[in-house]
Amino acid sequence: MELEFEVSTRIARPVHEVFEAVADPARLSTYFTTGGAVGRLETGATVQWAFAEFPGAFPVEVIEVVQDERIVLRWAASEGASEGGDPAVDAGYLTTVTMTFQPLDDGARTLVRIAEAGWRQTPEGLKASYGNCMGWSQMLSALKARVEYDINLRDGAYR
Repeated sequence: MELEFEVSTRIARPVHEVFEAVADPARLSTYFTTGGAVGRLETGATVQWAFAEFPGAFPVEVIEVVQDERIVLRWAASEGASEGGDPAVDAGYLTTVTMTFQPLDDGARTLVRIAEAGWRQTPEGLKASYGNCMGWSQMLSALKARVEYDINLRDGAYR
């Protein structure tokens, strides 16, 4: 059994608008990747995501993209070295992130699910999975605020 989780939210916008807010690096950079995103999420691409709260950019492998339905990514599992240490220490293996986009209410709303799996069953892996679960939950809240209300929840939160 591997460590995995799933988070979700409903967004009061059509699926195409919500999907593009994730797939388009310019849009993603306005609410999630506080240090910027480089590269559109397209099958076979490797993009870069940077976050103000962590040093450097993270390579993200895009495994599969089905327009307006699903995005599957792989990136390095990050496990903190020690209490108070750098939380973005590459643990030497990858986790898989699966995002799904489902139209609701005759297309007026979108259900977004984000699942991440593949951490090692160690105390460090468990702690890292909790951190990413929190991060993806925050991402969904920030996505909802951005596409529904044009508010950037992360603005100033990490710098």
